[in-house]
Amino acid sequence: MKKPAWSQLQDEPALMLAFGFGSGLAPKAPGTAGTLVGWLLAIPMVLYQPWLLWAIVLLGLVFGARICQAGIDATGVNDHPGIVWDEMVAIGLVVALLPAQTPLWWLLGFALFRLFDILKPPPIRMLEHQTPGGWGVMLDDLLAALYALLVIWLMYALLFVPV
Repeated sequence: MKKPAWSQLQDEPALMLAFGFGSGLAPKAPGTAGTLVGWLLAIPMVLYQPWLLWAIVLLGLVFGARICQAGIDATGVNDHPGIVWDEMVAIGLVVALLPAQTPLWWLLGFALFRLFDILKPPPIRMLEHQTPGGWGVMLDDLLAALYALLVIWLMYALLFVPV
């Protein structure tokens, strides 16, 4: 599977973003590496400048399909494992929408997002295959983020909200 070199990422800003500032070049678990980078960037933003996290997530969504398409074009693979922009944007969304900004919720958000991104429960896998190009790459991770948030908010409602 073709993977761009670090020098190619440096020369092409869209590829640098698609490959998560280089985290997508990780030899093992590039999706987890990209998620980790996005998570580590999102936490300080949500604590100190939440508007900035929201701005980046929204811009990441708006331009995400195009950024991911640049990765597809460079590798020739529809959803190359090294294309991690989608993970970075999706984990930013998860962090932004957690019920509380504490280490427990951050870890739970990370773990559940990775679980749903890896397992791809219905209809995630089907939509990923039916939606070509950059939009398909973005869509599966956004749905994984929504699944993670659904579980988190249900847990929060069951454990912490008085009846």
